[in-house]
Amino acid sequence: MQPLSKPDEIVLDLRGLKCPQPVLRAKKALRAIPVGGTLVLECTDPLTVIDVPHFVNQTGHALAAQERNGGLYVFKIVKQR
Repeated sequence: MQPLSKPDEIVLDLRGLKCPQPVLRAKKALRAIPVGGTLVLECTDPLTVIDVPHFVNQTGHALAAQERNGGLYVFKIVKQR
C-alpha cells in the first residue's frame, strides 16, 4: 500500500534503479516543483543513502526526512531555490 502524499508532494518511485539514476531523476523532477514544494524519493539502491544527501547539499535544497523501511529508502527533499 502506497503512503498517501500531501498535495504539495511529488513522489518518485525509483525502485530498482541504480545510482546515479535516482539522483539524475530527482534533479530533473525538481525543475518542475515550485520553491517550497517537496519531492519524495522511494529508492532501493543502498548507495542512495550517500548520494542523495550529497546531491541535496550540493544543490542547496533541504533534506527534510530520510528513513529506511526494510529495503526501501525514502527521502523527502524540499526545494529551496
